[in-house]
Amino acid sequence: MHDTTALIVAGPTASGKSALALALAERFGGTVINADSMQVYRELRVLTARPSPAEEARVPHTLYGVRPAAEAGNVAWWRAAALAAMDAARAAGRLPILCGGTGLYFAALTGGLADIPDPGPVARAEARALLAEIGPAELHARLAAVDPVSASRLDPADSQRIARAFEVWRGTGRGLADWQAGGQSTGQSPGQSPGQSPGQPPGQPPGQPPGQPPRGQSPPGQSGAQTSDGHQPAPGRFAAILLDPPRTDLRAAIADRFAAMLTAGALEEVRALLALGLDPALPAMRAHGVPELAAHLRGEITLAEAARRAELVTGQYTKRQATWFRHHSLAEFRRVHTIHARYAGPAQLSERNLCDAIVFVQHLG
Repeated sequence: MHDTTALIVAGPTASGKSALALALAERFGGTVINADSMQVYRELRVLTARPSPAEEARVPHTLYGVRPAAEAGNVAWWRAAALAAMDAARAAGRLPILCGGTGLYFAALTGGLADIPDPGPVARAEARALLAEIGPAELHARLAAVDPVSASRLDPADSQRIARAFEVWRGTGRGLADWQAGGQSTGQSPGQSPGQSPGQPPGQPPGQPPGQPPRGQSPPGQSGAQTSDGHQPAPGRFAAILLDPPRTDLRAAIADRFAAMLTAGALEEVRALLALGLDPALPAMRAHGVPELAAHLRGEITLAEAARRAELVTGQYTKRQATWFRHHSLAEFRRVHTIHARYAGPAQLSERNLCDAIVFVQHLG
């Protein structure tokens, strides 16, 4: 099984993924590979609920706390790192267990990653300047006017991804969703549209009024974006265990978890993060709990209100995660096992659910 199979343990925030992945890694000789976009940041152990040092000592864990908060991670970087981690686990005779709730990461691994050209510094600077000037909601509205498909997939408050989508449209002449669907590359240099002359705004075809969507885009879904540089689906076969607990259980777990985070030093963690003076648009600065506790530290809200808001946004995020997992396949249908409960340890999960999960893994081929 270890030669070709990788196991995905997925589910919404607070569903118990890390605990289940640890239990399965101990039972089957696995290496736990982080697939959570926020747990990669070393400054955020508490607020991202990273495995504790004691848990990490029980079985090999990798890609946890490996990036500074000052450096934004992205799906291409994570995919390359995860592939290397999977190879290392297999070389050691261990089962790769990818654990997290970031659906885009899993999709890039199992389905491949579109080869998106660099939009270029001009488009990138324009997107960041607009974000600072008009804010994420208004930039999202502008994105919706020129690239409605990409905009429909983004939360209007997600400043980093909105700016990224806008810069891709502005710099390449095509929407991010179009690239991700697999359109052919134009062959132009990074940030240059077909026929673009020097000094012409990136993504703006000749003779077209500024601010209008580029003409002549390839239709979404056209083949050709995958390349030979590692963007194909990962080799081997995937199987997945999906935790899908009831909403009421998740809400209670989120509240209990945030209270435990405060006890474990979440406030001090945010204070240290703010002391770094980082760009507030960086992903680590927008991790659940960071903006809310930062507002408390500035004296704007009480700690109780900060906790309430953090629990609210986390709950809203788990709804989006659950929706994503319902509409995307993590593996072949027969190689996905769903548990409709949280996992907080063997005592909290029914004996039948745990036994079914173990049997599922045992019979992977």
